[in-house]
Amino acid sequence: MARPTPYAELNSVLEELVASVKAALGEAFVGAYLQGSFAVGDFDRHSDVDFIIVVSDELDDGQVDALQAIHRRIYALPSEWAQHLEGSYFPAEILRNFDQRAKSLWYLDHGSQSLIRSDHCNTLVVRSVIRERGVILAGPTPATLLDAVPVDALRREMRGVICDWGQQILDDPDRYRNRFYQAFIVLNYCRMMRDLIRGCPGSKRAGAAWAKANLDPAWSALIDRAWDGRPNPALAVREPADSADFVSTLQFVKYVMKESARYSEMAEND
Repeated sequence: MARPTPYAELNSVLEELVASVKAALGEAFVGAYLQGSFAVGDFDRHSDVDFIIVVSDELDDGQVDALQAIHRRIYALPSEWAQHLEGSYFPAEILRNFDQRAKSLWYLDHGSQSLIRSDHCNTLVVRSVIRERGVILAGPTPATLLDAVPVDALRREMRGVICDWGQQILDDPDRYRNRFYQAFIVLNYCRMMRDLIRGCPGSKRAGAAWAKANLDPAWSALIDRAWDGRPNPALAVREPADSADFVSTLQFVKYVMKESARYSEMAEND
């Protein structure tokens, strides 16, 4: 495997992961790719390592058991990167078929050592990143595995996430009232608003820079503090959010929801 990232230690973890999964799945293994920040850019030592592994068909119980054992072993490797992996196993037909987005896949959550069923990665945004900018760990060029995602469909999905997740946050704010989630929400809403307008997925860093340049300047200080709060998420998730920043974060979510609605209405009328 070529060096997929600038970090030798992370490359070793990824090499071990891919080799182990290929050995366990045999001919059912199709390919492995990085998406997320390591694909779109602006990654650093605090970034999640978002991966996608494509398989020929739905995994059976024996395959899932073998993968569970692999992920427990990978998690225990003497590297912090091993605890920052996050990704899903995509049956090839589901990856190719846009109509099957939101179907549950076998998913490894960030910081976890066990696969669960989740639709977390089964989105058009993830498909677009994989196809256009995915980093190949093993397997064919991603463009051979799925068609280009239409921009209008991408924008509809982005707008839906802005609204649906925003409403969840506003309905149950206590779930997110820690230092990690407070910063995470701000940076993701910057990124999603930028991506909606540009019509393509980008990074949190690019989203933060865009938001400071294009949204109301009153949010700039909150965005800066959110970016500064990114390091050490394992600690931050156990610490309470700054109360004033958390109130401002909820207001920022409302603001972006309104701005996204205004943009979508203008785009429809053009």
